[in-house]
Amino acid sequence: MKRRHLILGGAAVATLGACTPSKFKRYNGPEVTGIVVNKGERKMYILSNDKVLREHEIMLGFAPEGHKVIEGDGRTPEGVYRIDRRNPNSRFHLSLGISYPNEEDIRVANSLGKSPGGEIFIHGQKHPLRKDEGDWTWGCIAITNKEIEKLYAMVKDGTPIAINP
Repeated sequence: MKRRHLILGGAAVATLGACTPSKFKRYNGPEVTGIVVNKGERKMYILSNDKVLREHEIMLGFAPEGHKVIEGDGRTPEGVYRIDRRNPNSRFHLSLGISYPNEEDIRVANSLGKSPGGEIFIHGQKHPLRKDEGDWTWGCIAITNKEIEKLYAMVKDGTPIAINP
């Protein structure tokens, strides 16, 4: 009897696993030519030339005012960067890397005898079943898991991102 339960249980787990929707989506729309983040509005706009394809409410670093200067300051960088990598195994569901720090960011931090930090991403939620509230990241830009799934499919590496105050 135990063997029968084991086989039936294994079959049930395999069946349920096959029903789980993939976090990797396909995108078949207009090319994304840029991303604009307006920190003060807590908005991110996904653009194809001059047309807004999507608009997202965002959460930022826990100290959202001003440009990121040094590692650990909790600020989200400001300036023009690029999407330069992707992490399908992110602790925050999926993530798209932002090319911070640039040469100027490094120069400023070095002049203070500090590291500029790095590892700045657009990513999903801390916990998939709870709604994140307020600014909670260490400098990243956070959106919901459903939104990052769509964005991850839409955006190619090299896409420019302008992060405004």
